[in-house]
Amino acid sequence: MLPISAIPASDLRDIRFVLADIDDTMTANGKLPAESYSALWGLHDAGIGVIPVTGRPAGWCDLISRQWPVCGVVGENGAFAFYLDGEHRRTLFHPDAPAPERNRDRLERIARRVYDSIPGTRPAKDQFSRLFDVAVDFREEPPLLGYDVATRIKSLFEDSGARAKVSSIHVNAWFGSYDKLSMARHFLAERFALDIDEPTANRTILFCGDSPNDEPMFGAFRLSVAVANIEPFVATLDSPPAYLCARESAAGFVELVGLLLDSRRQTLGKPTGSA
Repeated sequence: MLPISAIPASDLRDIRFVLADIDDTMTANGKLPAESYSALWGLHDAGIGVIPVTGRPAGWCDLISRQWPVCGVVGENGAFAFYLDGEHRRTLFHPDAPAPERNRDRLERIARRVYDSIPGTRPAKDQFSRLFDVAVDFREEPPLLGYDVATRIKSLFEDSGARAKVSSIHVNAWFGSYDKLSMARHFLAERFALDIDEPTANRTILFCGDSPNDEPMFGAFRLSVAVANIEPFVATLDSPPAYLCARESAAGFVELVGLLLDSRRQTLGKPTGSA
């Protein structure tokens, strides 16, 4: 991984879309700081489309699509994308996402085995807002459990035939052959006619994340970036990010956006400044 200061200015000037995780990428200590929200508006005002790509639930994503300066949001680790079309909120489901009610009982039975087997695990407090997956909390609220526990949770779901991913706060599990990357690919193709596997299109997209469930995104984009709190996971990643922020979480995201917007302002012949 190289520092983000090593990203060529010409590459930054080509960016049309910023895709980014939310928890511990845009946020810090569970909050979205004013600086992160300002950075999102800075991207919006510069004509750069922002697409959060998150494990957070449908209920959260409805609000994000309506109230944040974004052009869409991918939720529940790739089950769907929400976006505004004029005054209407539209939904694009992943083609391989099963009907939400189809596997609910099965997922919840596996989750109960997790709670019974691993002390301290519990349903995520946002579970009531979810359509497609279950989220097991291991670090969002106390007791804060280690990533070794998250690995055990993930294995229990996978041993029962589900897919599972570890974020910085939850282990998410679902049935269906989708993930963050496949939904981001589907959404960009359907909404913006962009094929991310085509090199010219790929170079117009930057992704920023922080945890193992972002690994497919790191591997897919030429400009993949992680905030500094990725470092404990790097040794476990087959596809690490290409670039690394100097700072963690929201501060790293703001650092990255500042670099991107400074490059845009220099291209336009305007003085540099903060995001």
